[in-house]
Amino acid sequence: MSPATISNRLTHLKTHARALWLAFRDPRTPWYARAVLALVLALIISPIDPIPDFIPVLGYLDDLLILMLGMYLAVRLIPEPVLAECRARAEREESAAQSGPLGWLGAALVIALWAALLAAVILAVRHWGRG
Repeated sequence: MSPATISNRLTHLKTHARALWLAFRDPRTPWYARAVLALVLALIISPIDPIPDFIPVLGYLDDLLILMLGMYLAVRLIPEPVLAECRARAEREESAAQSGPLGWLGAALVIALWAALLAAVILAVRHWGRG
């Protein structure tokens, strides 16, 4: 797979996740679809895993499986007109974010945070080495 293909798929996944978030907040989405989305999110961010993440491969495979099955089920439960509208809105927001200055500002902020973290680690290592 080429880097462009991977980037395209990640952008699509990000847009799909944004569409599900918009559908979750939409009042036309049934409560049971919202419950599935909330449960999937709770399982993903929960510190308690069915299979701990430190176990090679299986630790992350269960998270991926829960995420994919949960998203699939939620897409099936959300009415098609609501989901189509949310997808279109997510795509508009994604294209606006990529073309606007806010995207560059966000990237600059992330780079600055990483640079500050790296500088703090270097200073801590230097200080620790003197001790």
